[in-house]
Amino acid sequence: MILQRLFLLILCLLGLNCEAQDYPNKPIRLIVPFATGGGNDAVARVVAQQLGVELKQSVIVENRPGAGGAVGAETAARSAADGYTLFLGGVGSLSVNPNLFSKLPYDPIKDFEPIILIASAPSVLVVYPAFAATDVRSLIALAKKDPGKINFASNGNGSSAHIAAVMFTTQSGVDLVHVPYKGLAPALNDLLVGRVDLMFSSIVAIIPQIQAGKLRALAVTGKHRAPLLPEVPTLAEAGLPDYQAGSWYGLLAPAGTPQDILSKIQAASTRVLTQESVRAQLVSEGAEAIGGSSAEFAAHIQSEYQRMHTVIRDGRIQMD
Repeated sequence: MILQRLFLLILCLLGLNCEAQDYPNKPIRLIVPFATGGGNDAVARVVAQQLGVELKQSVIVENRPGAGGAVGAETAARSAADGYTLFLGGVGSLSVNPNLFSKLPYDPIKDFEPIILIASAPSVLVVYPAFAATDVRSLIALAKKDPGKINFASNGNGSSAHIAAVMFTTQSGVDLVHVPYKGLAPALNDLLVGRVDLMFSSIVAIIPQIQAGKLRALAVTGKHRAPLLPEVPTLAEAGLPDYQAGSWYGLLAPAGTPQDILSKIQAASTRVLTQESVRAQLVSEGAEAIGGSSAEFAAHIQSEYQRMHTVIRDGRIQMD
């Protein structure tokens, strides 16, 4: 034991980083940039619980909603780079917002150290039951027959629902009218009574209405069919081979966090994401566990940033 401590002391004196030797020795906070109850929060809590077990220290979810995720992102970016603040970033905070807003209080690339891509979650395209189109091909045909007549709801300009719909119109070559709402609830209420024609939504948020026959699911937006809606085809199956949209969630730390600490968190997160119980919990939340290296996650962020830049530019998406 004495020799081991002496060896560690020598390493530290030589300038090697010894911070991870006793990391973590206090609770870790995981900042979620949205309120409780949504997809981000659900994924964070599934992962935080088991990550705490792996690291032998509590991982406490801290919700910091506001400004479309910017408040939480800034809080995380400005925190000490010591491994005791983590951030659950996603397509909104890391890819969409930087392309929508000219001034953000954080830089999605420079202010964070990517650790691991946690999960992805497709959306679902739904229409109200009396709507004339019964599948994606008939929807496209109907929209092309009468351009500008069919509309779609979203929970606001620049939202994931808005972006998914813009991607659909661009790739299918149809003209749909955007009807933005202040939140999911009013958009869903109007869709249920046919005041609007269709909407893209997270699966978990809308699956009760689908199962009750109050809405008809035409397609999901992921690479493959969703476990919660196995009978619903993907948009690729329905004739749009390049279509892919939805949410994704990843774990990041403030820039400058020591590499040995990042590696320790990445390894622990990898073990968490291979647990069948965790993967099943994520499926129940409409998500799929991903994992991978920090370098792969960094490349994913860059790729998604560029992809969203093209979608937002070509779709002429602007904030109010």
